[in-house]
Amino acid sequence: MPLNHEKTGKDNQKHSLYWHFNRFLERHLPRGLYPRSLIIVVAPMVLLQSFMIYVILEQHWSVVTKRLSRAVVSDIAYIVADYESLADKNAGLEELQRRVNSHLSLGMRIQKNQTLPPPKPKPFFSLVDKKLSRYIVWRVKKPFWIDTISNPNFIDIRIQVDKNLVFQFLVQPDRTYATQSGMFLGMLVGSSLMLIIVAIMFLRKQIKPILNLARAAKSFGMGRDIDDFHPSGAREVQIAAQSFISMKHRITRQVEQRTLMLAGVSHDLRTILTRFKLQLAMFGDSNKTRDLEADVEEMRQMIEAYLSFVRGDGGEVVETTNISALLRIVQKSQQRAGHKILVDSPENLQCTVKPNAFRRLLDNIVSNSVRMSQNITISAEISDDYLTIIIEDDGPGIDVKDREAAFRPFVRLDNSRNQDEAGTGLGLAIAQDIVHSHGGNIRLEDSKEMGGLKVVIEIPV
Repeated sequence: MPLNHEKTGKDNQKHSLYWHFNRFLERHLPRGLYPRSLIIVVAPMVLLQSFMIYVILEQHWSVVTKRLSRAVVSDIAYIVADYESLADKNAGLEELQRRVNSHLSLGMRIQKNQTLPPPKPKPFFSLVDKKLSRYIVWRVKKPFWIDTISNPNFIDIRIQVDKNLVFQFLVQPDRTYATQSGMFLGMLVGSSLMLIIVAIMFLRKQIKPILNLARAAKSFGMGRDIDDFHPSGAREVQIAAQSFISMKHRITRQVEQRTLMLAGVSHDLRTILTRFKLQLAMFGDSNKTRDLEADVEEMRQMIEAYLSFVRGDGGEVVETTNISALLRIVQKSQQRAGHKILVDSPENLQCTVKPNAFRRLLDNIVSNSVRMSQNITISAEISDDYLTIIIEDDGPGIDVKDREAAFRPFVRLDNSRNQDEAGTGLGLAIAQDIVHSHGGNIRLEDSKEMGGLKVVIEIPV
Protein backbone atom coordinates (compact mmCIF):
# COMPACT_ATOMS: atom_id res chain seq x y z
CA MET A 1 0.00 0.00 0.00
CA PRO A 2 2.74 2.57 0.74
CA LEU A 3 4.13 1.93 -2.72
CA ASN A 4 0.77 2.69 -4.29
CA HIS A 5 0.47 5.92 -2.33
CA GLU A 6 3.97 6.89 -3.38
CA LYS A 7 3.14 6.20 -7.01
CA THR A 8 -0.04 8.25 -6.77
CA GLY A 9 1.91 11.13 -5.29
CA LYS A 10 4.37 11.03 -8.17
CA ASP A 11 1.52 10.97 -10.70
CA ASN A 12 -0.03 14.02 -9.02
CA GLN A 13 3.31 15.79 -9.10
CA LYS A 14 3.68 15.06 -12.82
CA HIS A 15 0.18 16.26 -13.47
CA SER A 16 0.84 19.37 -11.43
CA LEU A 17 3.97 20.20 -13.41
CA TYR A 18 2.13 19.65 -16.68
CA TRP A 19 -0.72 21.84 -15.44
CA HIS A 20 1.72 24.61 -14.47
CA PHE A 21 3.37 24.37 -17.89
CA ASN A 22 0.01 24.79 -19.62
CA ARG A 23 -0.82 27.71 -17.36
CA PHE A 24 2.51 29.30 -18.27
CA LEU A 25 1.74 28.95 -21.98
CA GLU A 26 -1.76 30.33 -21.53
CA ARG A 27 -0.45 33.37 -19.70
CA HIS A 28 2.37 34.21 -22.10
CA LEU A 29 1.11 33.07 -25.50
CA PRO A 30 -1.14 35.40 -27.53
CA ARG A 31 -4.84 34.65 -27.16
CA GLY A 32 -5.76 35.02 -30.83
CA LEU A 33 -5.77 32.13 -33.32
CA TYR A 34 -3.81 34.12 -35.89
CA PRO A 35 -0.74 34.94 -33.73
CA ARG A 36 -0.77 31.44 -32.23
CA SER A 37 -0.85 29.84 -35.69
CA LEU A 38 1.98 32.15 -36.75
CA ILE A 39 4.08 31.02 -33.79
CA ILE A 40 3.29 27.35 -34.48
CA VAL A 41 4.42 27.70 -38.11
CA VAL A 42 7.38 30.05 -37.72
CA ALA A 43 8.95 29.03 -34.40
CA PRO A 44 9.78 25.38 -35.32
CA MET A 45 11.13 26.43 -38.72
CA VAL A 46 13.34 29.16 -37.28
CA LEU A 47 14.61 26.87 -34.51
CA LEU A 48 15.31 24.05 -36.96
CA GLN A 49 16.98 26.43 -39.38
CA SER A 50 19.11 27.91 -36.60
CA PHE A 51 20.14 24.45 -35.43
CA MET A 52 21.04 23.32 -38.95
CA ILE A 53 23.01 26.46 -39.69
CA TYR A 54 24.80 26.11 -36.36
CA VAL A 55 25.77 22.52 -37.18
CA ILE A 56 26.90 23.50 -40.68
CA LEU A 57 28.87 26.47 -39.36
CA GLU A 58 30.55 24.34 -36.71
CA GLN A 59 31.55 21.77 -39.32
CA HIS A 60 32.65 24.48 -41.73
CA TRP A 61 34.69 26.33 -39.12
CA SER A 62 36.29 23.11 -37.92
CA VAL A 63 37.42 22.05 -41.39
CA VAL A 64 38.56 25.50 -42.51
CA THR A 65 40.34 26.26 -39.23
CA LYS A 66 42.07 22.89 -39.40
CA ARG A 67 43.43 23.56 -42.88
CA LEU A 68 44.41 27.19 -42.25
CA SER A 69 46.09 26.42 -38.93
CA ARG A 70 47.99 23.53 -40.51
CA ALA A 71 49.19 25.82 -43.33
CA VAL A 72 50.42 28.49 -40.88
CA VAL A 73 52.20 25.95 -38.70
CA SER A 74 53.76 24.37 -41.78
CA ASP A 75 55.23 27.77 -42.74
CA ILE A 76 56.53 28.25 -39.20
CA ALA A 77 58.03 24.75 -39.21
CA TYR A 78 59.72 25.52 -42.51
CA ILE A 79 61.16 28.77 -41.08
CA VAL A 80 62.49 26.96 -37.98
CA ALA A 81 64.04 24.25 -40.17
CA ASP A 82 65.58 26.89 -42.47
CA TYR A 83 67.12 28.60 -39.43
CA GLU A 84 68.59 25.36 -38.15
CA SER A 85 70.16 24.72 -41.56
CA LEU A 86 72.04 28.02 -41.58
CA ALA A 87 75.80 27.65 -41.37
CA ASP A 88 76.20 31.01 -39.64
CA LYS A 89 73.05 31.48 -37.61
CA ASN A 90 73.91 34.97 -36.33
CA ALA A 91 74.72 36.33 -39.79
CA GLY A 92 71.67 34.78 -41.50
CA LEU A 93 68.97 35.88 -39.04
CA GLU A 94 68.26 39.26 -40.64
CA GLU A 95 68.09 37.76 -44.15
CA LEU A 96 65.73 35.05 -42.87
CA GLN A 97 63.46 37.65 -41.26
CA ARG A 98 63.40 39.73 -44.46
CA ARG A 99 62.51 36.78 -46.68
CA VAL A 100 59.79 35.55 -44.29
CA ASN A 101 58.09 38.96 -43.99
CA SER A 102 58.39 39.61 -47.75
CA HIS A 103 57.03 36.30 -49.03
CA LEU A 104 55.04 34.70 -46.19
CA SER A 105 53.56 37.78 -44.41
CA LEU A 106 53.80 36.19 -40.98
CA GLY A 107 54.92 39.36 -39.14
CA MET A 108 58.11 37.70 -37.93
CA ARG A 109 60.15 39.31 -35.20
CA ILE A 110 63.44 37.99 -33.78
CA GLN A 111 63.81 38.39 -30.04
CA LYS A 112 67.41 37.86 -28.92
CA ASN A 113 68.31 37.18 -25.33
CA GLN A 114 64.64 36.45 -24.62
CA THR A 115 62.65 33.50 -23.28
CA LEU A 116 59.00 32.55 -23.56
CA PRO A 117 56.52 34.45 -21.35
CA PRO A 118 54.69 32.58 -18.60
CA PRO A 119 51.81 30.43 -19.92
CA LYS A 120 48.46 32.21 -20.18
CA PRO A 121 45.12 30.62 -19.25
CA LYS A 122 43.69 28.77 -22.21
CA PRO A 123 40.34 30.04 -23.56
CA PHE A 124 37.58 27.52 -22.94
CA PHE A 125 35.96 27.56 -26.41
CA SER A 126 38.91 28.51 -28.66
CA LEU A 127 39.05 26.11 -31.60
CA VAL A 128 42.00 28.05 -33.08
CA ASP A 129 44.13 27.75 -29.95
CA LYS A 130 43.57 24.00 -29.81
CA LYS A 131 44.38 23.43 -33.50
CA LEU A 132 47.50 25.62 -33.48
CA SER A 133 48.85 24.04 -30.29
CA ARG A 134 48.28 20.54 -31.63
CA TYR A 135 50.01 21.22 -34.96
CA ILE A 136 52.96 23.09 -33.38
CA VAL A 137 53.61 20.14 -31.09
CA TRP A 138 53.37 17.79 -34.04
CA ARG A 139 55.30 19.77 -36.71
CA VAL A 140 57.64 22.25 -34.97
CA LYS A 141 58.50 20.24 -31.88
CA LYS A 142 59.85 23.28 -30.04
CA PRO A 143 58.70 25.08 -26.89
CA PHE A 144 56.03 27.61 -27.83
CA TRP A 145 53.61 30.23 -26.46
CA ILE A 146 50.28 31.31 -28.05
CA ASP A 147 47.95 34.23 -27.39
CA THR A 148 44.73 34.20 -29.45
CA ILE A 149 42.55 36.63 -27.45
CA SER A 150 44.59 39.59 -26.16
CA ASN A 151 44.65 41.46 -29.47
CA PRO A 152 41.81 41.05 -31.98
CA ASN A 153 44.03 42.22 -34.87
CA PHE A 154 46.53 39.36 -34.77
CA ILE A 155 47.46 36.05 -33.14
CA ASP A 156 50.74 36.05 -31.24
CA ILE A 157 52.80 32.86 -31.74
CA ARG A 158 56.27 32.54 -30.17
CA ILE A 159 58.72 29.69 -30.72
CA GLN A 160 61.81 29.06 -28.57
CA VAL A 161 64.14 28.08 -31.42
CA ASP A 162 67.37 28.30 -29.44
CA LYS A 163 68.67 29.25 -26.05
CA ASN A 164 67.78 32.93 -25.43
CA LEU A 165 66.37 33.19 -28.98
CA VAL A 166 62.64 33.49 -29.71
CA PHE A 167 60.87 33.79 -33.05
CA GLN A 168 57.67 35.84 -32.70
CA PHE A 169 54.97 35.63 -35.40
CA LEU A 170 52.09 38.14 -35.48
CA VAL A 171 49.63 36.32 -37.75
CA GLN A 172 46.48 37.89 -39.16
CA PRO A 173 43.34 36.15 -37.77
CA ASP A 174 42.01 35.28 -41.23
CA ARG A 175 45.21 33.24 -41.82
CA THR A 176 44.14 30.76 -39.12
CA TYR A 177 40.32 30.57 -39.07
CA ALA A 178 37.24 31.52 -41.09
CA THR A 179 35.69 34.92 -40.29
CA GLN A 180 32.38 34.74 -42.21
CA SER A 181 30.06 34.69 -39.18
CA GLY A 182 28.38 37.92 -40.25
CA MET A 183 27.45 36.52 -43.63
CA PHE A 184 25.92 33.38 -42.16
CA LEU A 185 24.11 35.38 -39.49
CA GLY A 186 22.73 37.63 -42.22
CA MET A 187 21.55 34.56 -44.12
CA LEU A 188 19.81 33.28 -41.02
CA VAL A 189 18.06 36.60 -40.32
CA GLY A 190 17.14 37.12 -43.98
CA SER A 191 15.71 33.62 -44.44
CA SER A 192 13.78 33.90 -41.15
CA LEU A 193 12.26 37.22 -42.24
CA MET A 194 11.24 35.74 -45.58
CA LEU A 195 9.67 32.78 -43.78
CA ILE A 196 7.76 35.10 -41.43
CA ILE A 197 6.51 37.27 -44.32
CA VAL A 198 5.29 34.24 -46.30
CA ALA A 199 3.67 32.76 -43.19
CA ILE A 200 1.90 36.05 -42.41
CA MET A 201 0.55 36.36 -45.95
CA PHE A 202 -0.61 32.74 -46.02
CA LEU A 203 -2.05 32.54 -42.51
CA ARG A 204 -3.93 35.84 -42.84
CA LYS A 205 -5.75 34.46 -45.85
CA GLN A 206 -6.49 31.19 -44.03
CA ILE A 207 -7.61 32.79 -40.76
CA LYS A 208 -9.93 35.37 -42.37
CA PRO A 209 -12.71 32.85 -43.25
CA ILE A 210 -12.62 31.52 -39.67
CA LEU A 211 -12.99 35.06 -38.31
CA ASN A 212 -15.88 35.69 -40.73
CA LEU A 213 -17.58 32.51 -39.51
CA ALA A 214 -17.09 33.56 -35.88
CA ARG A 215 -18.55 37.02 -36.59
CA ALA A 216 -21.52 35.47 -38.40
CA ALA A 217 -22.19 33.08 -35.50
CA LYS A 218 -21.97 35.96 -33.02
CA SER A 219 -24.32 38.13 -35.09
CA PHE A 220 -26.82 35.28 -35.44
CA GLY A 221 -26.66 34.66 -31.69
CA MET A 222 -27.52 38.35 -31.18
CA GLY A 223 -30.49 38.07 -33.57
CA ARG A 224 -28.90 40.13 -36.35
CA ASP A 225 -29.11 39.58 -40.10
CA ILE A 226 -26.24 37.59 -41.68
CA ASP A 227 -27.48 37.24 -45.27
CA ASP A 228 -24.15 38.62 -46.57
CA PHE A 229 -22.17 35.71 -45.11
CA HIS A 230 -20.82 33.20 -47.64
CA PRO A 231 -18.55 30.17 -47.03
CA SER A 232 -14.92 30.65 -48.09
CA GLY A 233 -11.43 29.46 -47.24
CA ALA A 234 -10.15 25.92 -46.82
CA ARG A 235 -12.41 22.92 -47.37
CA GLU A 236 -12.82 22.19 -43.66
CA VAL A 237 -13.77 25.82 -42.96
CA GLN A 238 -16.30 25.79 -45.80
CA ILE A 239 -17.83 22.58 -44.43
CA ALA A 240 -18.18 24.22 -41.01
CA ALA A 241 -19.67 27.35 -42.60
CA GLN A 242 -22.18 25.31 -44.62
CA SER A 243 -23.17 23.39 -41.48
CA PHE A 244 -23.66 26.70 -39.68
CA ILE A 245 -25.86 28.06 -42.49
CA SER A 246 -27.94 24.86 -42.50
CA MET A 247 -28.33 25.10 -38.74
CA LYS A 248 -29.36 28.75 -39.06
CA HIS A 249 -32.02 27.86 -41.64
CA ARG A 250 -33.37 25.04 -39.44
CA ILE A 251 -33.56 27.29 -36.39
CA THR A 252 -35.19 30.09 -38.37
CA ARG A 253 -37.73 27.71 -39.87
CA GLN A 254 -38.46 26.21 -36.45
CA VAL A 255 -38.98 29.66 -34.94
CA GLU A 256 -41.30 30.66 -37.78
CA GLN A 257 -43.34 27.46 -37.46
CA ARG A 258 -43.53 27.86 -33.68
CA THR A 259 -44.63 31.47 -34.03
CA LEU A 260 -47.39 30.54 -36.50
CA MET A 261 -48.55 27.70 -34.26
CA LEU A 262 -48.58 29.91 -31.20
CA ALA A 263 -50.46 32.61 -33.06
CA GLY A 264 -53.16 30.08 -33.86
CA VAL A 265 -53.23 28.68 -30.32
CA SER A 266 -53.36 32.18 -28.88
CA HIS A 267 -56.24 33.14 -31.13
CA ASP A 268 -58.25 30.00 -30.30
CA LEU A 269 -57.69 30.24 -26.55
CA ARG A 270 -58.52 33.92 -26.45
CA THR A 271 -61.72 33.22 -28.42
CA ILE A 272 -62.81 30.68 -25.84
CA LEU A 273 -61.98 33.06 -22.97
CA THR A 274 -63.96 35.80 -24.70
CA ARG A 275 -67.00 33.48 -24.88
CA PHE A 276 -66.58 32.73 -21.17
CA LYS A 277 -66.61 36.44 -20.40
CA LEU A 278 -69.71 37.02 -22.52
CA GLN A 279 -71.54 34.16 -20.86
CA LEU A 280 -70.59 35.42 -17.41
CA ALA A 281 -71.77 38.89 -18.35
CA MET A 282 -75.19 37.45 -19.22
CA PHE A 283 -75.52 36.00 -15.71
CA GLY A 284 -75.35 39.43 -14.18
CA ASP A 285 -73.25 40.66 -11.26
CA SER A 286 -73.08 38.39 -8.26
CA ASN A 287 -70.49 36.93 -5.90
CA LYS A 288 -70.33 33.70 -7.89
CA THR A 289 -69.91 35.46 -11.22
CA ARG A 290 -67.26 37.75 -9.79
CA ASP A 291 -65.28 34.73 -8.63
CA LEU A 292 -65.63 33.11 -12.04
CA GLU A 293 -64.59 36.34 -13.74
CA ALA A 294 -61.49 36.47 -11.52
CA ASP A 295 -60.68 32.88 -12.47
CA VAL A 296 -61.11 33.68 -16.17
CA GLU A 297 -58.82 36.73 -15.84
CA GLU A 298 -56.24 34.66 -14.00
CA MET A 299 -56.45 32.02 -16.74
CA ARG A 300 -55.96 34.72 -19.37
CA GLN A 301 -52.85 36.02 -17.63
CA MET A 302 -51.44 32.50 -17.26
CA ILE A 303 -52.03 31.76 -20.94
CA GLU A 304 -50.37 35.04 -21.90
CA ALA A 305 -47.40 34.19 -19.67
CA TYR A 306 -47.03 30.70 -21.14
CA LEU A 307 -47.25 32.02 -24.68
CA SER A 308 -44.80 34.80 -23.90
CA PHE A 309 -42.28 32.29 -22.54
CA VAL A 310 -42.60 29.88 -25.46
CA ARG A 311 -42.66 32.70 -28.01
CA GLY A 312 -39.41 34.23 -26.68
CA ASP A 313 -38.51 37.13 -28.94
CA GLY A 314 -41.15 36.04 -31.44
CA GLY A 315 -38.75 36.21 -34.38
CA GLU A 316 -38.54 39.97 -34.00
CA VAL A 317 -35.93 41.78 -36.09
CA VAL A 318 -33.26 43.80 -34.30
CA GLU A 319 -33.12 47.53 -34.83
CA THR A 320 -31.35 50.52 -33.37
CA THR A 321 -33.36 51.49 -30.28
CA ASN A 322 -33.20 54.39 -27.87
CA ILE A 323 -32.67 52.50 -24.60
CA SER A 324 -33.09 55.67 -22.53
CA ALA A 325 -36.53 56.27 -24.02
CA LEU A 326 -37.45 52.63 -23.41
CA LEU A 327 -36.48 52.95 -19.74
CA ARG A 328 -38.55 56.15 -19.41
CA ILE A 329 -41.59 54.32 -20.80
CA VAL A 330 -41.17 51.53 -18.23
CA GLN A 331 -40.69 54.16 -15.50
CA LYS A 332 -43.87 56.07 -16.40
CA SER A 333 -45.86 52.85 -16.68
CA GLN A 334 -44.92 51.83 -13.14
CA GLN A 335 -45.29 55.35 -11.75
CA ARG A 336 -48.88 55.47 -12.98
CA ALA A 337 -49.46 52.38 -10.83
CA GLY A 338 -48.08 54.28 -7.83
CA HIS A 339 -44.55 52.82 -7.70
CA LYS A 340 -41.41 54.92 -7.10
CA ILE A 341 -38.72 54.30 -9.71
CA LEU A 342 -35.56 56.33 -10.37
CA VAL A 343 -33.86 56.06 -13.79
CA ASP A 344 -30.23 57.08 -14.31
CA SER A 345 -29.31 56.86 -18.00
CA PRO A 346 -27.57 59.11 -20.55
CA GLU A 347 -29.85 60.80 -23.03
CA ASN A 348 -30.23 59.07 -26.38
CA LEU A 349 -28.45 55.85 -25.34
CA GLN A 350 -28.58 53.83 -28.58
CA CYS A 351 -28.23 50.05 -28.93
CA THR A 352 -29.27 47.43 -31.49
CA VAL A 353 -31.92 45.24 -29.82
CA LYS A 354 -35.35 43.74 -30.44
CA PRO A 355 -37.43 46.58 -28.99
CA ASN A 356 -40.64 44.73 -28.11
CA ALA A 357 -38.80 41.77 -26.56
CA PHE A 358 -36.48 44.13 -24.69
CA ARG A 359 -39.46 46.06 -23.34
CA ARG A 360 -40.98 42.77 -22.14
CA LEU A 361 -37.66 41.92 -20.48
CA LEU A 362 -37.58 45.18 -18.54
CA ASP A 363 -41.27 44.93 -17.61
CA ASN A 364 -40.82 41.43 -16.16
CA ILE A 365 -37.85 42.38 -13.97
CA VAL A 366 -39.31 45.70 -12.81
CA SER A 367 -42.69 44.07 -12.09
CA ASN A 368 -40.96 41.54 -9.86
CA SER A 369 -39.16 44.34 -8.03
CA VAL A 370 -42.21 46.53 -7.42
CA ARG A 371 -44.08 43.62 -5.81
CA MET A 372 -41.33 43.11 -3.25
CA SER A 373 -39.91 46.60 -2.59
CA GLN A 374 -40.73 50.29 -2.17
CA ASN A 375 -37.84 51.97 -4.04
CA ILE A 376 -36.22 50.93 -7.32
CA THR A 377 -33.34 52.40 -9.30
CA ILE A 378 -32.48 51.63 -12.93
CA SER A 379 -29.13 52.66 -14.45
CA ALA A 380 -27.82 52.07 -17.97
CA GLU A 381 -24.55 52.75 -19.75
CA ILE A 382 -22.42 51.48 -22.63
CA SER A 383 -18.79 50.59 -21.86
CA ASP A 384 -16.32 48.01 -23.16
CA ASP A 385 -18.65 47.17 -26.08
CA TYR A 386 -21.47 46.15 -23.72
CA LEU A 387 -24.79 47.72 -22.80
CA THR A 388 -25.11 47.29 -19.05
CA ILE A 389 -28.45 47.77 -17.30
CA ILE A 390 -28.61 47.49 -13.51
CA ILE A 391 -31.90 47.26 -11.63
CA GLU A 392 -31.72 47.52 -7.82
CA ASP A 393 -34.38 47.58 -5.12
CA ASP A 394 -34.71 47.61 -1.32
CA GLY A 395 -36.68 44.37 -1.10
CA PRO A 396 -35.75 41.08 0.62
CA GLY A 397 -33.54 39.83 -2.25
CA ILE A 398 -32.81 36.19 -3.20
CA ASP A 399 -30.50 33.82 -1.34
CA VAL A 400 -27.32 32.88 -3.18
CA LYS A 401 -28.29 29.20 -3.17
CA ASP A 402 -31.62 30.00 -4.89
CA ARG A 403 -30.33 32.31 -7.63
CA GLU A 404 -29.66 29.61 -10.18
CA ALA A 405 -33.05 28.02 -9.61
CA ALA A 406 -34.73 31.42 -9.97
CA PHE A 407 -34.13 31.32 -13.73
CA ARG A 408 -35.67 27.88 -14.21
CA PRO A 409 -39.15 27.80 -15.79
CA PHE A 410 -42.12 27.12 -13.47
CA VAL A 411 -39.94 27.23 -10.34
CA ARG A 412 -41.62 29.43 -7.73
CA LEU A 413 -39.47 30.81 -4.94
CA ASP A 414 -41.00 31.55 -1.56
CA ASN A 415 -40.54 35.28 -1.95
CA SER A 416 -42.13 35.25 -5.46
CA ARG A 417 -39.08 37.01 -6.90
CA ASN A 418 -39.08 34.96 -10.10
CA GLN A 419 -42.79 35.02 -10.87
CA ASP A 420 -44.67 37.04 -13.44
CA GLU A 421 -48.03 38.74 -13.00
CA ALA A 422 -49.86 35.43 -13.25
CA GLY A 423 -47.62 33.82 -10.64
CA THR A 424 -46.47 31.06 -12.98
CA GLY A 425 -42.77 31.21 -12.04
CA LEU A 426 -41.77 32.39 -15.51
CA GLY A 427 -40.74 36.00 -14.81
CA LEU A 428 -36.95 35.58 -14.72
CA ALA A 429 -37.06 32.63 -17.12
CA ILE A 430 -38.62 34.86 -19.80
CA ALA A 431 -36.10 37.60 -19.01
CA GLN A 432 -33.16 35.22 -19.32
CA ASP A 433 -34.48 33.81 -22.59
CA ILE A 434 -34.72 37.31 -24.11
CA VAL A 435 -31.26 38.28 -22.86
CA HIS A 436 -29.73 35.12 -24.34
CA SER A 437 -31.46 35.79 -27.65
CA HIS A 438 -29.48 39.05 -27.75
CA GLY A 439 -26.21 37.21 -27.05
CA GLY A 440 -25.98 38.67 -23.55
CA ASN A 441 -26.14 37.44 -19.98
CA ILE A 442 -28.09 38.24 -16.84
CA ARG A 443 -27.08 37.65 -13.20
CA LEU A 444 -28.38 38.31 -9.71
CA GLU A 445 -26.35 39.97 -6.96
CA ASP A 446 -26.83 41.62 -3.59
CA SER A 447 -27.45 45.36 -3.77
CA LYS A 448 -24.93 47.04 -1.49
CA GLU A 449 -26.46 50.49 -2.02
CA MET A 450 -30.12 49.62 -1.40
CA GLY A 451 -29.87 46.36 0.55
CA GLY A 452 -32.13 44.34 -1.74
CA LEU A 453 -31.69 42.54 -5.07
CA LYS A 454 -29.45 43.70 -7.89
CA VAL A 455 -30.14 42.47 -11.45
CA VAL A 456 -27.31 43.02 -13.94
CA ILE A 457 -28.05 42.75 -17.67
CA GLU A 458 -25.19 42.82 -20.19
CA ILE A 459 -25.88 43.00 -23.92
CA PRO A 460 -23.04 43.17 -26.53
CA VAL A 461 -23.35 46.19 -28.80
